[in-house]
Amino acid sequence: MQRKTRILIIEDETAIRNGLVDVFVFHGYEVASAAEGPEGLDLALRGTFDLILLDVMLPGMDGFEICNRIRAEDPEQPIIMLTARTGDEDIIQGLSLGADDYVAKPFSVAQLVLRVQAVLRRSHIGMDMDKHLRLDEELELDIRNLSGRRGKEALSFTRREMDILQYLAAHSDRPVSREELLNKVWGYARHLDLETRTVDIHIAKLRRKIEPEPSHPRHLTTVRGAGYRLLT
Repeated sequence: MQRKTRILIIEDETAIRNGLVDVFVFHGYEVASAAEGPEGLDLALRGTFDLILLDVMLPGMDGFEICNRIRAEDPEQPIIMLTARTGDEDIIQGLSLGADDYVAKPFSVAQLVLRVQAVLRRSHIGMDMDKHLRLDEELELDIRNLSGRRGKEALSFTRREMDILQYLAAHSDRPVSREELLNKVWGYARHLDLETRTVDIHIAKLRRKIEPEPSHPRHLTTVRGAGYRLLT
């Protein structure tokens, strides 16, 4: 018998937490929940979850610290952060720590379910590419181990960052739009009309890792009005 997909919800607002538990149980998931930061981190590190919904503002330990601690243990754990703090700094911080995406409160429950399904779908799909990706003589990436090297400097990547690089490398003959990346890498349906800076923030993170001068990229370039292109 195939096991159910397991989700952990870490959210301190009782009404939201209970509502999300009910929604995902209704959709066939096995759900665990926590109302405080330390309890949520303990569950996340002890359990085996296919995805974690993580609120930013939590008693005892905030979502940023929890995300950072989870990532140190498991770089591939899918995480979606829930936040009422929609300022750029908070969003950038969450994604920089390795969250796959963020959802701003108040949110549409139906859209949240679709975004959870999309992240889960992408986390179970591997792209059929070589184990290594070389961008130039100094820069080589180890896809399976989420690592790389630029000269003598060791690099580490999240699963989402490597998925972006893989997809761009597979289509390096042309620019790839934000919408296409959301559809093909994140798995979001094209008709969702998402208001999200997830792609732009991930691209900025990648440039800080792979570019000698991130403000003047030579590998991961922007094609104005068309999207992004990886020059291999």
